[in-house]
Parts: sequence; C-alpha cells; structure tokens
Amino acid sequence: MPAAPAAPDTSLVRRARKVDRVLAETYPDARCELDFDNAFELLVVTVLSAQTTDRRVNAVRPTLFAAYPDARAMAAADRERLETIVGPLGFFRAKSESLLKLSAALVEHHDGEVPARLDDLVALPGVGRKTANVVLGNAFGVPGITVDTHFGRLSRRLGWTTETDPVKAEHAVGALFPKRDWVMLCHHVIWHGRRCCHAKKPACGACPIARWCPSYGEGPTEPDVAAKLLKTEGPA
Repeated sequence: MPAAPAAPDTSLVRRARKVDRVLAETYPDARCELDFDNAFELLVVTVLSAQTTDRRVNAVRPTLFAAYPDARAMAAADRERLETIVGPLGFFRAKSESLLKLSAALVEHHDGEVPARLDDLVALPGVGRKTANVVLGNAFGVPGITVDTHFGRLSRRLGWTTETDPVKAEHAVGALFPKRDWVMLCHHVIWHGRRCCHAKKPACGACPIARWCPSYGEGPTEPDVAAKLLKTEGPA
C-alpha cells in the first residue's frame, strides 16, 4: 500500500490562509468574471474563454444565448450562423465545432442538462479539469480548485507549491485550505493575478500580500512605480 502524502508544513498553512484572508479583504467583490445565468451558459462561456478575454466572451454572450438558449438549440445550430456569432473571439471555426460537439453530447448523454459530477464533465468534448472545476464551483457549489495560468503562477510565486502540472498543483494547494474555501480562494488569487501580480512585471511595491511572498522583488518594489502597474479590472 502506498504511503499517504505528507501533511503540509504548519507554517506554510498559516501563511497561505493569511494571504487568502488579506486577498478577500482586498477584493471583496471577487467572483467569476464570466457572465452566466445557468450551468449551461457557464459551461459554454468557459469553453469559449480559451485564448481570449472574459470581457470579449461577455460581449458575445447575449447574442449567443438569445439564439441558442439551451443544449438542444445549440446542438441543432446552423454552423455558419454560430461561427458569425463567436467570430469576434478568434478561432471561430474550432470554437463553433467545440460548441456543437459539446451540446450534442449533453443532449445524447445527459438529456440536455449539464452534469454536476467531475467525471461526467471531463468526459464531454472540449471540457478539461479546469473548465469542470469552474462549472462545479460556480454553478453547483461543489468545492474545487481552478488552476488557470494566474492561479498556477501565483501559487508558485507564493511558495504554496512548486508543481507546474495543473492537477498536481490543484492537489498541493488544496491541502493547505479547507474545502469550503476552495472556490473563493480561486477567485481571490485570480483577481490578484489579473490586477497586481502580473506575469511579466508584478506590482510588488503595491502588493497587499508582499510581506508573506517569498518572490517579493520580482517586480518593481518602489511604491509609486508599482502603483502604475495596478489594474482596476480584469483583462480587456
């Protein structure tokens, strides 16, 4: 029988949870930045958000779901019309194909409804673990950790994990926090990654969690310089 994984260091747990508390205070409005009204809409917009911004996806959402409000309607969509609607997002042929296959699978295997189980979600065409965790956490209230590029970058900068594999990082970071905190933890970290802890030049000198960050100094530490790097919103 394989040995159980070692429990995380107590000091690391305390530091990680303190960081999350400060981020919660810093971003009290943190949430999923994709607009949606139900699980189907969230699944679709999350799939569409690959290689584009949430803001662009939100812009096409009203037209998309006015035309195709559910999986049955989208599975029967005219391909050219669907491509026209999602065209502003780029890769419109591939994305349209993904939506058609995804919707058809929902109709065929789940009576048109979005399943609320991880194994069922990742079995759907074009749905990976990251997308599944977004849907589970935000549409169904099922605890999960969404390791997108921001979450992965920050979890390594903060010393929570050294893993670059998203699944391994998900498990490593999850061990530091109670399950009930996982969904909001992701929102806090992702908002911070989009607004302050940027990939190329983090705003270290204006960072609210700088004192607990082992990577402090990767970006400008002068407060006035760092402040100019802050963003008030997610990516345009």
